[in-house]
Amino acid sequence: MSHPIQLHPSADFIARTRAATADKDLRKGFRGAMDFLQAKRAAQFPDPVELETLRDLGAAIRRHSLACLPDLLEQLEGRLTANGIQVHWAETPDEANAIVLDIVRRRQAKSVIKGKSMVSEEVAMNHVLEAAGLEVLESDMGEYIVQLAGEAPSHIIMPAIHKSKQQIAALFAAKLPGVAYTEDVDELIRIGRDVLRRKFAAADIGLSGVNFAVAETGTLFLVENEGNGRMCTTVPKVHVAITGIEKVVAKLEHVAVLNTLLPRSATGQAVETYQNFISGPRKPDELDGPEEVHLILLDNGRTQAYADREFRATLQCIRCGACMNHCPVYARIGGHAYGTTYPGPIGAIISPHLLGIGATHALATASTLCGACAEVCPVRIPIPQLLIRLRNEAQADSAHASALRGAGESHSVLGSLIFRAWALLYAHPAFYRMATWLMSRLRVLAPARQGAWTQMRTPLIPARRRLRDLLREPRRDAARDSTVA
Repeated sequence: MSHPIQLHPSADFIARTRAATADKDLRKGFRGAMDFLQAKRAAQFPDPVELETLRDLGAAIRRHSLACLPDLLEQLEGRLTANGIQVHWAETPDEANAIVLDIVRRRQAKSVIKGKSMVSEEVAMNHVLEAAGLEVLESDMGEYIVQLAGEAPSHIIMPAIHKSKQQIAALFAAKLPGVAYTEDVDELIRIGRDVLRRKFAAADIGLSGVNFAVAETGTLFLVENEGNGRMCTTVPKVHVAITGIEKVVAKLEHVAVLNTLLPRSATGQAVETYQNFISGPRKPDELDGPEEVHLILLDNGRTQAYADREFRATLQCIRCGACMNHCPVYARIGGHAYGTTYPGPIGAIISPHLLGIGATHALATASTLCGACAEVCPVRIPIPQLLIRLRNEAQADSAHASALRGAGESHSVLGSLIFRAWALLYAHPAFYRMATWLMSRLRVLAPARQGAWTQMRTPLIPARRRLRDLLREPRRDAARDSTVA
């Protein structure tokens, strides 16, 4: 059950989206799930004034955290170290995985049980650990389902949202010894939990993500609904947490505001079932908890986004998934079509920094720019604005490309010439009149295939008569009527 990095060339994006839109069951399932999540979120914010006030406050907290990010990271490391938590820095996925492997080997560990962590998916940690001979088990129910299926999560909050209960029932019956086929949801959950509970006590290392890291107190804050995260972080002798460097906040009181927005935006809950505050390993007088706690702070392209004033807003994300739940494109193609760890609108703006614009430029075009994502983002990330910027960066020529990794890799000389000719026509009225006159008379020569335009649309064919010609006709008719009179 390995998890290789789920990255596919942008050239395959169209084929994946066509396959997704052709799957009627997938589209029906996603449409129903997105409608349900949208309704639940709306019910949690009945007062629009309160909502906008909270969004303003949440955005201000995240911007403040990012403005002070270098200092906050240093403060966080100092407080965590004083609390007994070992801090590690990783610039790349390989470095992050090497740190975990070093801990595993030092502890002579044989098994790892994981709470939900999208950053571990980002670095393909399961694949690396399994290749080293370890047993790795996902304990979040959704993650456990996709792990059994050998798939990647299709949503950052609900990993198995693309699967129906019939598919899960068939999966459990095929993969779990002695399990009979049943479509009873409660029974399916019980079956999964029975398997997982036996693993918590036996695991050598527990691994988790981090929702927020508090610099002021040196506290790791994790939220969940199933209790598996608490088991992963307390039962095994070693707890390893991994998170992106942007998840730090200055004060504990900031967590209260952000966590007011997080569950209500993500799943339409007033509050999560479990909130975990971890500030160190088990003390001598405590009965439970790990002997060691490690935190891995991962860069993996985040400093690239941070260095650009406009793209820095990408790092405000609190990973609620609201943008996906309201995106008309995501609702029709699902998460796997994107081919990256983070799908949907947030994936389209963060993946270029993690993987390079050249490998992900198609994602920025998978948007209607309707603005629904920006309207619901709890921390006011201007996603449509960033998508437009990424489109421009992907097509920029060498003279105008920025320092972003992969900028200009999708530049087309032909496309550049076409747009320069277009600009020339619109800048000179005489050229414009001549061109439209020729197009209206040579319309039969318009090609049936017009690149990306005709992949989803009918060909563009010039009209038989130009607008300027049609506007002249009333004057001619009036002049003729006057002559007759």
